[in-house]
Amino acid sequence: MSAGPIEVTVRGMAAGGDGVATLPDGRTVFVPRAAPGDRLRLRDLRLFKRYARAEIESVLQPGPDRVVPPCPHYIADRCGSCQLMHLGAAAQRAAKGRIIGDALRRIGRLQVDDPTVMPAPAELGYRAKVTFALKDDHLGYHRLGEAETVFDVHHCLLAEPDLQALFRVVSGARHAVPSGPARIVLRRDRDRQLHVIVRTPTEAAAWGGAAELAQILTSAGMDAILWWHPDGGQPRAMAGSEDPWPATVFEQVNPAVGAQVRLAAIAALGEVNGLHAWDLYAGIGETTRALVEGGATVESVESDAVAVMLAERLGPVGPRRHAARVEEVLGRLRRPAVVVTNPPRTGMAPEVVAAIAATRPEQVAYISCDPATLARDVVGLAGSHRFKSVQAFDQFPQTSHVESLVILERR
Repeated sequence: MSAGPIEVTVRGMAAGGDGVATLPDGRTVFVPRAAPGDRLRLRDLRLFKRYARAEIESVLQPGPDRVVPPCPHYIADRCGSCQLMHLGAAAQRAAKGRIIGDALRRIGRLQVDDPTVMPAPAELGYRAKVTFALKDDHLGYHRLGEAETVFDVHHCLLAEPDLQALFRVVSGARHAVPSGPARIVLRRDRDRQLHVIVRTPTEAAAWGGAAELAQILTSAGMDAILWWHPDGGQPRAMAGSEDPWPATVFEQVNPAVGAQVRLAAIAALGEVNGLHAWDLYAGIGETTRALVEGGATVESVESDAVAVMLAERLGPVGPRRHAARVEEVLGRLRRPAVVVTNPPRTGMAPEVVAAIAATRPEQVAYISCDPATLARDVVGLAGSHRFKSVQAFDQFPQTSHVESLVILERR
């Protein structure tokens, strides 16, 4: 490799959001914050056997989709929470569609076009939950590629406006939370109640500043419930509520798009009246409710017992709800006609894939936030089910993450 300046033209985007180009020696190089069509001069080149990584020294000629990021932290602090803010919204969606299509073709062994990614209702201000790191009196996010460093955030454009206002107060009162390391989770629930959840290591001392923070928030006109949640322990309400119900169960950070995906999954299954359904990785039971409203009988499985309790509280009455790991209980469930599965980013456990294949439901609606593990599991189901369709949703604008919905039908 030449010792002189290395210039490349970016030809695409990788799954994690890096730009992809080709070095003079033929190796693929991955470059953060690069846009398709960019002509770049590189620095900090790190060579590996089959690929390389580098940083942008200068943009010699910007690609047609490069934009000025609206957030000052994105460039000045190299904020690692967003990966695609240097691209326009349409270009972000196009890149995500190509990432999904590539995973389904390369890993899933399917002949499929890149799906069109449905736009989000809002490109900014959409997150109903944000998590900040507190370390060495810095409250904010990690720098790109630097998991050990935290920089101070002044304003997060992805957070909903109510959470942005809440963050300003909490940031100014950081002396009232444990000194760190800690994580501060701000959340707006479905009833628009605000929550501040302080996550600390198990061995950390009890949170003694909760009453002070509660007073500061009240003085600022912020109605928020405070929670302390030691890692590995049980969350407890510290101020603002006598209800011990935790605010720590999983819910979609973009509720509007989450609802779109759920409705699309149910619609794609068609008529479910009279059918028996599995709702796997069921969360707080929103998909279960939709299936029941469509006339199906449902068995749901969710490993978070608190989420299952909330699902029972929200209703409806009737579904059999299992608080367990999915792979532990499938053998006890009644054979389904349809399955809706919405696993975490790691995808389904091999035992779950095998159980679905063995029971041969008529249709499977697979909701995924990771195209690679989705494609892997599609391969695992290929013997029993054929690919029918794929839809994509921009649930996480400004980031490299994307939500997919694949429908499989029994062979």
